[in-house]
Amino acid sequence: MPTYNIPFQSKLPNVPTSIFAIMSGLANEHSALNLAQGFPNFESDEKLISLVNKAMVEGNNQYAPMPGVMSLRESIAQKTESLYQVNYNPDTEITVTAGATQAIFTIIATTIKKDDEVIIFKPAYDCYEPTIELFGGKPIAIQLDPEDFKIDWQQVRGLISDKTKMIIINSPHNPSGRIMTYSDMFQLEQLLKDTNILLLSDEVYEHIIFDNEKHYSAALFPSLAERAFIVASFGKTFHNTGWKMGYCLAPAQLTNELRKVHQFNVFSVNHPMQIALASYLKSPDNYNYLGSFYQEKRDLFLSLIKDSKFTSIPSKGTYFQLLNFKNITEESDYDFAIRLTKEYKIASVPISVFNNSNYDTKVLRFCFSKTEETLKRAADILCNI
Repeated sequence: MPTYNIPFQSKLPNVPTSIFAIMSGLANEHSALNLAQGFPNFESDEKLISLVNKAMVEGNNQYAPMPGVMSLRESIAQKTESLYQVNYNPDTEITVTAGATQAIFTIIATTIKKDDEVIIFKPAYDCYEPTIELFGGKPIAIQLDPEDFKIDWQQVRGLISDKTKMIIINSPHNPSGRIMTYSDMFQLEQLLKDTNILLLSDEVYEHIIFDNEKHYSAALFPSLAERAFIVASFGKTFHNTGWKMGYCLAPAQLTNELRKVHQFNVFSVNHPMQIALASYLKSPDNYNYLGSFYQEKRDLFLSLIKDSKFTSIPSKGTYFQLLNFKNITEESDYDFAIRLTKEYKIASVPISVFNNSNYDTKVLRFCFSKTEETLKRAADILCNI
């Protein structure tokens, strides 16, 4: 292999390898239970897999239309109207994407230019900040309180400037499991009213809500919806993260600009899967059960570790649970996560990597979208630490 000697300036010089890749790699290397990366270890519905196979056999194997198969966009529009009583035009306001991360990347690529400021809330999903920087923008990161992860809207107001182009929110929130309340969304709406600030609302866990709480989509608030890119994920919803299927809702003018970039990013996404999802979405039962389904897993996991030395506040949404280990060790969360993987054979994610300046609160994130057997094995390990 020749030595590379050509001068090259990195566009992301300070961006390390994703923590998910690091921890999953360690989990594989040490044969550890992987509760780090957010993926289910059980299969998708056989009906959905059969529908994909049927679409393939019927010849839907060439390029799909750039914005997405119309039947799928129509099903998304019907689902959105049923859930939020809001109408999105499938022709001009819905775009099917190669997963939610591609949607987020494309939205930022479409809207953010040099020196634009984007307000984000930390801990934050790790694709936001580097993508903003990649396009010359400046992330304005607000560190959330490590106990309740509530947003101080007065603090947000104080950070808005004439350079603020966008605010990014995520509810249900990864990694904390917090959800934004009606009051949160109302305050955000009042804050952005009469401004030109855009909103990126990451709602990939919209169906995974616990304890009879409600998901308040940006679509429910007119002054937010008119400026919002709303991102959703079929992978999170239907237990098939490897399919990389998602979509974006946005007003026609914003969607028109989004598609200009989308067409040169991926152009179109998996055709037979779109055909299958269009049919599968027609039955709300295929997603309305998810809150109770994952709440059972959350409750089981927490009940199994109740006698451990870890402490927790039950997650309100997503399929992640934060566990505090301050009663166990003074190690950093990163070092403890590495040691847990190598010595105890269980992988998690240290929360400091998502915080400002790697702020360490002695908290790890565990994914509970696992089989009952896996959760029991995980709990056995955690209770013996």
